[in-house]
Amino acid sequence: MFKSNYLKNIYENFKEENKDKSEYLEAAEEILTSIEPVVMENKVYEDKALIERFLTPERFVEFKVVWTDDKGNIRVNKGYRCQYNSAIGPYKGGLRFHPSVNESIIKFLALEQTLKNSLTTLPMGGGKGGSNFDPKGKSDNEIMRFCQSFMTELYKYIGPNEDVPAGDIGVGGREIGYLFGQYKRITNDFSGTLTGKGLTYGGSLARKEATGYGLCYFVDEALKTIKNDSFNGKKVVISGSGNVAIYANEKATELGAKVVAMSDSNGYIYDEEGIDLDVIKRIKEVERERISLYPKYAKRGNYFEGSRGIWEIKCDIALPCATQNEIDLKSAKTLVKNGVILVGEGANMPSTLEAANYFIENDIIFCPAKAANAGGVATSGLEMSQNSLRYSWTFEEVDNKLKDIMVNIFNNSYNETLKYGKNECDLLTGANIAGFKKVATAMLEQGI
Repeated sequence: MFKSNYLKNIYENFKEENKDKSEYLEAAEEILTSIEPVVMENKVYEDKALIERFLTPERFVEFKVVWTDDKGNIRVNKGYRCQYNSAIGPYKGGLRFHPSVNESIIKFLALEQTLKNSLTTLPMGGGKGGSNFDPKGKSDNEIMRFCQSFMTELYKYIGPNEDVPAGDIGVGGREIGYLFGQYKRITNDFSGTLTGKGLTYGGSLARKEATGYGLCYFVDEALKTIKNDSFNGKKVVISGSGNVAIYANEKATELGAKVVAMSDSNGYIYDEEGIDLDVIKRIKEVERERISLYPKYAKRGNYFEGSRGIWEIKCDIALPCATQNEIDLKSAKTLVKNGVILVGEGANMPSTLEAANYFIENDIIFCPAKAANAGGVATSGLEMSQNSLRYSWTFEEVDNKLKDIMVNIFNNSYNETLKYGKNECDLLTGANIAGFKKVATAMLEQGI
C-alpha cells in the first residue's frame, strides 16, 4: 500500500491498535495515502516522529450522561469529546447526537476536522464530540434535560480559548440553546464557547446556511476552473434533508441548477420538475416530519423506500449530504455510468475510500468533505470572531467572507492537486496535503 517504510510501519501499528474502529482506520488510511509524497520529500517528519504525533489525539474524554425521561425513568447514555489537535488554535468541532455514535466515529470526525479547520486558514484546531443519545421521538423537555446533563460533564473541558463545540447531526439550534444555557449557568460566563447559537445571544447570520452554501461555492469554483463550466442547467441529486441539504439545494437552484431528488434515513423523493424547497422546509424545519410527506404536500413527485436508491437517479452533479459511507463502490459505478461529472461531499466522509478512488480514476471531479463542507466550521470561526469583538456582521458580510474562504480552500487544494494528485480531478489528495502541511509546520515549530 505504501512506498514509504516509515508510513507502512506507522499504519500497521495504528491498524493493530484500532482494529475495532473501522471509520477511524478508513480516515487515517485515506490521509496517509494522500500525504505520502510530501512525507517522503521531507525527512524531518520522520526524524521528529511527526506522523505518529499527528495520528494520536491530544485528549479523548468519555463520560456518563444520566437523565430522566417524561415518565420519570432514569436513562443512561455515553458522552464523548475528542480534542485531536490544537497546533493552530483551540479545538473546534461539532457535537453529534445519534445512536451510531461511538469512539471510532468521534475519532474519525475529529481527525477529519483537524484538516478541515486547517484548510479554512482560520486559527482553529480540530475536535469532535457527541453521544449515542437519539433525539428523534423525544420531547423538548427530554432533550433539554439530556443536554443539561451532557453539559454538566462536558463544561470541564471546554472554553472560548480551549475548545469551542458546535452542532452536527442531531444537534441544531434547539440543542445548542439548551447546552449554552447550562454552560452559562454553571460557569457564570457568557462567551463564545459554543457556536451555532441563536441570533439573540451571540449567533451569526448565515450560520444555518453556511455548510450548504459553502459546498456550492466550492463546487462552482471547481466546475469553473477544471471544466470551464457552472451549475447552470445542471441536474442535481442531493441526499439528506437537514440544514446542509436544504441550503445546498437553495444555493444550487440560485446558481441555475435543477435539484430533482432529496432523501432522509427512510427513503428518497424524486421530482423531475425540480424539488419544491418550500415544501421541504415546511416538512423538516417546521413540522419535523419524514420526507415521505412530500408528494402529499407538493402534489407532485414520488417517494421511494430505501435511501441508497437515490444514487441510481441520472444526474450531472451528486451532492451527498446525509451521513458517512452512504456512497459505496456499487453506487459510485452507477453514478459514473449514468454520466455524473462532479461529486461534492456535504456530509462527513459520505463516500467510501473505494468509491472516492473510483470517481478520481474515472476523471470525475471529486470534492472531498474536509474541503467542500468546510463552510459550516468557517462560519463558526467567524461567529467566534464576532463574539470576541462583541459585534455582529450582516448576512451579506458573512456570506461574502464565506465565499472568499471557500474559493481559497479550492485554490489551495487545487494547487497541491496539480503537484501531487493522480489527475486534476483528485482534490482529495490536494485537500489532505494542503490541510496537513499547515498543521505539520505548526507542530514542528512548537517543538515536542
